[in-house]
Amino acid sequence: MKKYVPIILTLSILKFIIQWLANRNYGFHRDELLHLSVSEHLDWGFMEFPPFIGAIGKLSYWLFDYSLLGVRLFPTLAGVAILVLCCLIAKELGGKSKAILLAGICVLAFLPFYRNHTLFQPVAFDQLFWTLGFFFIVKFINSKNKKFLILLGITFGLGLLNKYTIIVWAFGVFIGLFFYKKGVLFKNKWLYLSVLISLLIFLPNLIWQIQNEFPLLEHLQALNANQLNKITRLEFVLEQLNFPFTLIISLIGLISLFTDRYLKKYKTIGVASIVIFSVMWLLHSKAYYVFAIYPVLFASGAVKIERLFSKKSVWVYAIAVVTLVPFVYFIPEATPLLPIEKYVDYKNLKEENERVELTGDYADMFGWEEQVKLVDSVYQSLNPSEKINCVLWAENYGEAGVLKILEKKYNLPNPISRHGSFWTWGYGNKNASVYISLGNEKPSVEHVFEEVHLVKIITHKYVIGEENGIPLYICRKPKVDIEKWWKDYKEHVFD
Repeated sequence: MKKYVPIILTLSILKFIIQWLANRNYGFHRDELLHLSVSEHLDWGFMEFPPFIGAIGKLSYWLFDYSLLGVRLFPTLAGVAILVLCCLIAKELGGKSKAILLAGICVLAFLPFYRNHTLFQPVAFDQLFWTLGFFFIVKFINSKNKKFLILLGITFGLGLLNKYTIIVWAFGVFIGLFFYKKGVLFKNKWLYLSVLISLLIFLPNLIWQIQNEFPLLEHLQALNANQLNKITRLEFVLEQLNFPFTLIISLIGLISLFTDRYLKKYKTIGVASIVIFSVMWLLHSKAYYVFAIYPVLFASGAVKIERLFSKKSVWVYAIAVVTLVPFVYFIPEATPLLPIEKYVDYKNLKEENERVELTGDYADMFGWEEQVKLVDSVYQSLNPSEKINCVLWAENYGEAGVLKILEKKYNLPNPISRHGSFWTWGYGNKNASVYISLGNEKPSVEHVFEEVHLVKIITHKYVIGEENGIPLYICRKPKVDIEKWWKDYKEHVFD
């Protein structure tokens, strides 16, 4: 193993440096603001996702005080771990140095991973848990050591606390295990102990779901209605074709798990991958949900290619170069490696009506600080008694999230919002005399307050469309019962 360490270490450092340089640029993404906000309300579950991301967010606050680099360090480390695991899986599958190199190169060349391993979201950790689970399956097949079944159970349990999509992974593995020595593992008590450990780890979140009337189901319904139903099965497949070189290697790996005389003892993984892909496809899932199966397929593909060219190893290096080099140019599209002005030039974007249309992810990283500064200027203009009785009301979780995360910097009161998890944290001071409304449209504020004063329409050159031209109001004299108004909105928190 020692002779492979320089290869794995070099690739890992390269991955870390690229991500680290990109992590500094722009600002927090809308979703990152939500994930950091829940860390201020630690619980065994949240309206949109399980508790793991909140715990990591709290750790980030303790270590780095919510700095952009500090927060994004965690998904970056998960990405580096995925690369290392991919290389280790290649070794466990019988690969030598060239297979390990090619497996790691595939992770570096797979553009979606740069985005996934930049943003502070459950996605990076989900991919890590899937890859770690596959690693333990391979280790068990090679060693028959029951400890890897226990580690598999722990991995699945932690994965459930991070993102529920790992249930699809577990279903795929369950089907795949029937193809390991004709399902002999289902007679092994250690497999059931592994499942029990998973359930015990997941139990607190399950209890939380029960106590809160399963908000997961409501969120899935809203997600399906607003996003997933709009994704066609053809789009799901075509998205995989955007990365042809790594796709070819993964397909070689998948086929080899059924046909290669050395690799077909691992066909459990091949079956699991097909089942996972099929279920995600049938459910109209987002394309990136299935990206977590690729590292193990990269590893098996790299091992097969190494064997195919065992007598002409130069071809393995050529494949590695062809796999990586064409995609280097596109890395700034996947992670904010370039300062915004250079990115605009790189993409040859044109300014129209004082606006530059960025991609959704990048546009969602701008405008937040400006919103907070404006809210702070209005808040500071209030007299002392009004400050004590002031509530900040944000329309969505991005606006509420940035007020929450930067409140310590500006000494602002906690924000409220009726969007998602923020709704569960309440309406603040019921008897507040002044409300500063951020992002709520005029009919919404006039429904609640008698006195409504528009302070400013907030615009930004790079911000995403829905955050451009949003209003900031000062509101006084509520004309509805705040508590009832809040409770009546329960069925609309995911609108």
